Amino acid sequence: MNWQAQYGVEVWELTYRTVDPHGMPTSATGIAVLPIDPGEPVPLVSYHHGTVVEKNGAPSGQDLEGWAVGLAYASTGYAAAMPDFLGLGGGEGLHPYQHARSEATACVDMLRACRALAAQEHLPLSDQLFLMGYSQGGHVTLAVQRELETFHADEFTVTASAPMAGAYDMSGVMFNDFLSGREVPNPYYYGYLLAAYQDVYGLTNSLASYLRPPYDTTLPPMFDGRHSGSEINSAMPADPSQVLKPEVLAALRADPLHPLRQALRDNDLLDWTPRAPVRLFHCSGDQDVLYANSVVALESFQARGADVQLINPLPGADHGGCVLPSMLAAKAWFDLLRH
Repeated sequence: MNWQAQYGVEVWELTYRTVDPHGMPTSATGIAVLPIDPGEPVPLVSYHHGTVVEKNGAPSGQDLEGWAVGLAYASTGYAAAMPDFLGLGGGEGLHPYQHARSEATACVDMLRACRALAAQEHLPLSDQLFLMGYSQGGHVTLAVQRELETFHADEFTVTASAPMAGAYDMSGVMFNDFLSGREVPNPYYYGYLLAAYQDVYGLTNSLASYLRPPYDTTLPPMFDGRHSGSEINSAMPADPSQVLKPEVLAALRADPLHPLRQALRDNDLLDWTPRAPVRLFHCSGDQDVLYANSVVALESFQARGADVQLINPLPGADHGGCVLPSMLAAKAWFDLLRH
């Protein structure tokens, strides 16, 4: 694996046109990191960041992890696309968190913007495209791969895909974990999901109508792009299901056609056949996004004949402890495949 810088890099902030979850035109932002004078065509890598609730926490703002990834790839001869996603960075409105289709369209349009930038800067790109992301970025990575292979195979060919520690089984593993009564490290994930799905799907009259006091008044205003995950965690119970009214919880348990359960099914990423090789990276000690998500994805894709493996890079590591070993292992794999 090559982590020693070979090239200087240029960093560009891009604003580009895309569509919102309803297919209406909107703008999104992101960062492109390009190697300077590599002397040969370079592959493109699309990096998809983890959960961000603050608008300035995306790659075009204060996402230091994302910058480290972009610099590591560009300085070793990749062109790195790092989308902020809708509603983050310079994007308007609430980010449609864990909404697979708009995650995908925003990232595909970012890839187009990066290709245009590379052409403008006379940087030749090879025919290779690598996809990667951790946590929410793992979900995004599979959503982007599905979008590209289903709708844009004439425009992009995915070389390899490395989804890491993602919530791929929203209606199964994630839903059951939510209802389990378990105290979780980051309950704000679930509050964010409720706010985003209310915004995208119009599940009910208002988010507050799902929530029991005091959360009906305290929680919705916190998803304004200015509060951190830790601030929202401090305003929620460790068992995130306890923000819901008892009658809402009962309806969720009893009704498979409940609007929230239908929205979760709409964002599962299991019912398709990846064409490019997939390596799922996930540590078995993850208590934020359970390892079972990757086991279910592995089994689903294997049953469909896909080239897929599940790699546990540091057995027993938690969600945060798995980031670096996963990133290192993914880059080592990409470096083996690049030409």
